[in-house]
Amino acid sequence: MITAYLSYKWSGHSNSDFMQGGKSLPYFVVAVMIISNYNGIMAVVGTAQRAYTSGFAAAWSIFAAAIGFIMYGCFFVKKLYKTGSFTISGAIKQKYGRSTQMIVSNIMVYAMLMLNLNTYFSGASVLHEILGTNLVPSMIIIAVVSKVYFSIGGMKSVAKTTMIHTFAKYCCVLIILATALVLSHKTGNPVKNLPKFYFSPAGKIGWSTIIGWILTSTGAVFSTQFIAQAVSSTSSAKNAQKASFLAAILVVPFGIALGLIGVYAKALFPHLNPLYALPVFLGKMNIIFACISAIGLLASVFIGVSACSLAIVALIVNDFYVPHWRPDETQQLHVTKIISILVGLFPLVFMFISPNILALSFFTKALRVSIAIVAILAFYLPTFNNTKVANTALIGTTIFTTVWYLLGDPFGINDTYIAIFAPLIIMCA
Repeated sequence: MITAYLSYKWSGHSNSDFMQGGKSLPYFVVAVMIISNYNGIMAVVGTAQRAYTSGFAAAWSIFAAAIGFIMYGCFFVKKLYKTGSFTISGAIKQKYGRSTQMIVSNIMVYAMLMLNLNTYFSGASVLHEILGTNLVPSMIIIAVVSKVYFSIGGMKSVAKTTMIHTFAKYCCVLIILATALVLSHKTGNPVKNLPKFYFSPAGKIGWSTIIGWILTSTGAVFSTQFIAQAVSSTSSAKNAQKASFLAAILVVPFGIALGLIGVYAKALFPHLNPLYALPVFLGKMNIIFACISAIGLLASVFIGVSACSLAIVALIVNDFYVPHWRPDETQQLHVTKIISILVGLFPLVFMFISPNILALSFFTKALRVSIAIVAILAFYLPTFNNTKVANTALIGTTIFTTVWYLLGDPFGINDTYIAIFAPLIIMCA
């Protein structure tokens, strides 16, 4: 309730405020926004879930983002900023034209909707531990609260409230890790009885998947709409670059803590549903700490939902609504808020499935890799301007990657590699 009020108080009065925060956000704020979005509740719950079954190496899912942020800052931020566009599809349009922009926008909306769905499931798993509700009613609660929350103020208010939410999230993770360490000490340190792979660099995951994570995360960072939207909210390209590098530094300790929480959950609760590897500790701590932790986890939900939803809304409004209807500023802001509410309710369509959170997370990143490849070719190979080939690569890769994921990655080939190499093969053939 407090942050919803602050969101209203800090909200802007124009579409520029809603979408870009008036292009006046400090780079430190943008860095926090980037890591909080990219490592929201699905990363918090999903990394611990994977560490529970596969070992500490699951933390590579977070470390991969740090590598991606560094690459983004070195090779992409300044070029994107100079295009003057705050959507990745708008930047690509300048090279390949309107048809490619539409395809990129549709792929990005598809990927971000799946990402938002994942955020809802992760948040529902937290509410399950707090309220004792099943996943379906928990998702409904998340949808009702979050759609009111993020549709109020847009980027200008979300940037400020994200600082509060991120502080709560970090406190939460530290409290849960401390609880896990204390419980382990009281029960004779059962962690030492776990199989050796729980502590090996690659764990049960394997280097092939880890390398795929790094490549996918880097590609996804390059093409994620909210990150492009966030860096374009800074006052200069230099500050956008600083935000990217700072995000890489801040995310590393977060990954270490989540990997350890999953490992300790396995040692302490060996027969637990892995989805609850992190939330289970809420019931094992002092009520005050449990409340603080619950607030931190739910703050992660609001961060993730707000970021994904703003990105989806930006694409729908700027790539579809504005070009067709050409509204004035007041009409555009009004329609933007209506679309925000609809976007917040959409994940409820899928609330009766129960996905592997980390796997779905990396699938959504894989979908965005093809966009990153097309964008990199646009920026670094100015002579390559074949729109038809670019469109074929984007559509073909999206379909092929989706089918590969639904088939369960046949032959042990992760869908990440399909998303990486398919567009390269199509565009270079």
